[in-house]
Amino acid sequence: MTHKREIQGIVVTKAGDKTATIVVERRVMHPRYHKTVKRFKKYQIHDENNQLSVGDEVVAIECRPISKSKSFRLKTLVKGANA
Repeated sequence: MTHKREIQGIVVTKAGDKTATIVVERRVMHPRYHKTVKRFKKYQIHDENNQLSVGDEVVAIECRPISKSKSFRLKTLVKGANA
């Protein structure tokens, strides 16, 4: 049984069919100044039912590569943009 990574982020772009781009924020300690700084990375996720909209908070799970840039699929919608 393999462990699948889960990422949580906010939808920033809904472009293309069944694809959404999310931005994931992580906080790391700066090596020299010992201050917490934010680091961001964008991931493209597979949205099978086209249910996401910009501003939604989602959890995505790692899967087999679906395309050149998509290796995550939508697991759950944590909070909608209007909620």
